[in-house]
Parts: sequence; structure tokens; C-alpha cells
Amino acid sequence: MQTQLNWDMERIFKGGSDSEELSQFIDGIRETISEAKKLIINWSAEQANSHTTELLDFLDKRQTAYDNLSEASTFSRGILSANVDDSKAAKRVNELSRLGSEMSDVETLFMKKLKAVPEDQWTELIAHEGLKQSSFNLNEKREKGKKLLSEKEERIIQQLSLDGLEGFGNVYQSLVNSIRVPFKKDGELSTLSAGQAANKLSGDPDPAVRESLLDNWELTWHAKAPLFADTLNHLAGFRLQTYELRGEDHFLDPALEYNRLKKDTLDMMWDTITENKPKVVDFLNRKAKLMGKDKLNWADVTAPISLGDFEPKSYSFEEAQSLVVDHFASFSQEMKELAETAFEQNWVEAEDRDGKRPGAYCSNLPMSGESRVFMTFSGSANNVSTLAHELGHAYHSHVMRDLPHLNRRYAMNVAETASTFCEMVISSATVEAAESIEEKIALLDSRISRAAVMFMNIHSRYLFETRFYEQRQKGLLDEKELSQLMEDAQKEAFQNALDTYHPMFWASKLHFHITGVPFYNFPYTFGFLFSLGIYSHAKNQESAFEDDYRELLRDTASMTTEDLAEKHLNVDLTQPDFWQAAIDEVLADIDEYMTLTDSYI
Repeated sequence: MQTQLNWDMERIFKGGSDSEELSQFIDGIRETISEAKKLIINWSAEQANSHTTELLDFLDKRQTAYDNLSEASTFSRGILSANVDDSKAAKRVNELSRLGSEMSDVETLFMKKLKAVPEDQWTELIAHEGLKQSSFNLNEKREKGKKLLSEKEERIIQQLSLDGLEGFGNVYQSLVNSIRVPFKKDGELSTLSAGQAANKLSGDPDPAVRESLLDNWELTWHAKAPLFADTLNHLAGFRLQTYELRGEDHFLDPALEYNRLKKDTLDMMWDTITENKPKVVDFLNRKAKLMGKDKLNWADVTAPISLGDFEPKSYSFEEAQSLVVDHFASFSQEMKELAETAFEQNWVEAEDRDGKRPGAYCSNLPMSGESRVFMTFSGSANNVSTLAHELGHAYHSHVMRDLPHLNRRYAMNVAETASTFCEMVISSATVEAAESIEEKIALLDSRISRAAVMFMNIHSRYLFETRFYEQRQKGLLDEKELSQLMEDAQKEAFQNALDTYHPMFWASKLHFHITGVPFYNFPYTFGFLFSLGIYSHAKNQESAFEDDYRELLRDTASMTTEDLAEKHLNVDLTQPDFWQAAIDEVLADIDEYMTLTDSYI
């Protein structure tokens, strides 16, 4: 097990942000990108079938460039995440972003060349033995190539994005790094970083602490609201202008295309959720009564609950590791071994301290064959779930390592599949092992609260962002307008079930300011329900589901989401049946929760 709370980055590159090894490695990336660019420039698309070897050489060099970029970026961003004041790490991240932009130029050339292949040669080309495994991805690249502007224009967009899109993303992160939330406990006043405050806001068992902290949290973000409004407006503005230049019909289309998802599927998911929300509201109302309140506030939704003499358990990091390993083993030996490797080799940065960025993530190291997990572990059950969640991402990367790079680029909606599935493995096992009714209620509460976040909170993000982009097309929105949009979306999504909302959520939530992926919201709910559907399917399988599940994950970057579900689960995602079956898993938990808590109200 991992005996320390900090990850081992020295095994990747020695010396942290001052690493000479990293400097040399980055020089190598620069050279590899240059070589890849020469190869794709010299490849004859018009005579593609007689120059297949040259294309294969390019794809091999392209894979090396991307894998090396991922290796160096995971390391550098990790160093900066663990110490937001490390200016040298910030410079490394910026340097690698610029190399990523250079690689985007190469990718544009690649897609343009694929577009130029004559129709009568294309079918034969992608049937080649060295290319047919990636035929879906090559077709996808070719179609994207048809939407691109000229090579020169696309290069201009990429160059401007460094100080435009990426620049405003960096400004947002700098602002977040400066956030300090006042916190008073036992008469002593201190300040918390954004990450520490977020942990307490969702996990502190004392409702008075949560309520006080929510007020301070809101005020702290509000103090810099005009600056956050600037970053959000300009991030969206850059995207909208780029979409217009490329002739995109709707601002949501790039997000759907990225997620390989139909709008009909997304609409059906939200419609089915909305039909089932009244029962989730019943849960929220019951939770409020158990807390002695008429209604929950924003911070209460995911807060732990305790009844009778039972107090929510606080886990040591060692206990959390044991839980993850033991419960992963109940489903998959390979998942168990992956978790053991992660802990034995110190893949996890878990220390609860100032100076870290908020949130949690897992990032891949393709050259090392490893991953790194970043989080802030303070001992709550939610922290244990987060640990399992992020290791699910590591497992997803693990089962795809032998695939070509093109076949490893899965989208965010299915990226959340393995991670959320791992959470369910943990939560189901702990609920079944509960030693008292009070403990079972607390565990069910945690599990249903997460579902409420997926159905209500994430829905509010989707509603907000959709309406924001609609209005942003007409002009800038100030902080008051953004806060009003946010609060209106939260009230609608939660069906007015709360008595206090979080109008400044548009500023405090990193996902609205992420530069790499637009609409960083609905994929979470999709992944959650998709995983529930897979879990429900697995429970009904007479034979072991582990191999089938592994194959599903390996296909996540090689077909549309609808085809993935059809192939591996035999379901139609544009119809309500699959979504309802997944939601029924949550409704069953709510029924049990309501029955168990009847005697406490």
C-alpha cells in the first residue's frame, strides 16, 4: 500500500520543475513534431494507395509525439497542481501548450490530406492491413477535415488561441490560485484554499459549519466576479467566433461531435431524468427532515448524514486503499491488480494541505505505462469514492495501452464510464456490508446524493451553459447577469427543492473555464447513467461480465456512442428504455432509503 500521501514524480523525471531530464525530453518532442510534420507534408494524398508506407510512418511518428506530449504534460501539470505557486512548473505547462499547438498544426495538415484522398482510393486505403483497425477514426478525421478552414487560417486560429482561449484559461487558474476563503472554527479564524474549502463545504458533518462556509464561499468568489466574468465571456467568445468561421450550425455541435453523440440521445437522457425528478425531490425533502430542516441548502445536498449514535466514518488513507483493493477484487482481478500497482508505486497525490489546486483528476503516462491521480484526501466517504473514481480512469487507460493512438482517444462521456463504474463497485459493496441500519442509511444517502448531483446539479450546469452561449452570441454578459442565469438554472434543475442556491457557481466551477473541451457537463451524467446501465446489465449476466466489460472499454474510442451501446449492450440510446433502467437503480435506492428512515421523522 501507499505509505505516503504524496505521489512519486521522480520516477518519471528527476528534479521536479527544474528537471534537466524533462528539458531534454521536451527538446526531443520538438524534434519529433518537426519530423512528423515533414512526413505528412511529403505524403501524397492524391496517390494514397501507392504511398501507404509513408502514411504508416507518419502515424507512427504522430503516436510518438502525442504520447511524449502526454508524458511531459502529465508530469508538468502534476507538479503545478501539487504546488500552484511553482512558477517554473507554470512555464513548463505553457511551453508544452505551445508544443501542443504545433502538433495541432500537424493534425490539421493530416486531416486536410485525408480529405484530399480521392473517393475511389479511400475505401481501399482504410482496408489496408496496417490501417483497418483505425478505419473508424480515419473516417472521422477525414470528415473533420472537410469542416476545416485553409491550412493558413487554421494555423492562425491555433496561434491566437495560445494567448486567447488558453490565455484566458490560464488567467482563470491564476485567479483561483489566489482564492482564500475565511473559515472560523472554535473561535479561531483561518483561511482555506479553494480545494480545502470545497472539501469542507461538501463533507463537513456540522451543518452550522457548512452554512457559514457557504456564505463565505459565495462572498469570496463574488469579490472577484468581474474578473471571472471576463474570463468566461472571452473563452466563450473565442469559441463562438471559431465556430462561425468554420461554419458550425450550432454551438453545441462541436461538443456532440467530440463526444460522438447524437442530439437525440442527449435529449432523451435529460427528458427521462426530468420525468423521474419528483422522486429525487422526495429524497431531498426527506434528507432535510432528517437534518431538522424544512429544505436543504446548496451545501447540504452531498453532506453526510448521521442518525442515532452513528457518526459518519472518517477513513485513513490506508483504510481507503484497502477498501478499494478489496472491492475491486470482487469484480475484476485485473482492476484489483491495477489498484495495488498504483498504491505500491505511489501514483496518488492525496495530502490535504494548502497550495494545491482544487478538484481531482487522473492523467495518463503512456510512455511509462502508468497514471497519476490527484486529489485532496480528508477522510470522508466521498474521498474514498473519488479515489475509486480516479483509479477507474487509470484502469480505462490500462486496458487500451496496446491499441494505436487513434484508437485510444476516447471522448469525455465514455471516459466517465469506467470511473463511475468503479465508484459503484465500492458503494454497492459497502452498503451490503453495513453493520447497522444507521450506517446503511448513511451509505445510501451518500450514493443517492451523488445521483442527485448528476440529475440536478449537472443539469443546472447544462441549462446555464446552453443559455449563456445563446446570449453570448448577442454580446457580453456581466457578473449579475451570469449569476442570475446560474441561479435560475439551479432552481429549475432542482425543481425548487432547495432554500439556498449558489449563484456564483459559474465562477467557482472550473469546468466552465476549461479550454480543452466545450460543455464539460453533460458527459458526467451520461457516464453516470451509462455505467449504471452497464452495472445493471452485469448483475443480470449469468456468466462473468469482466471480459465483456473490458472489450467495451477498448472500443470506446473506435465507434459512436450509440453503436458502442448497440454492440456491447444491445440497447438503443435514442429510446427511453435504457435510461429508465439505469435510473431505476437509483429509484430502488430511494425506496429503500425512505423505508429505512420512516421511523426517524
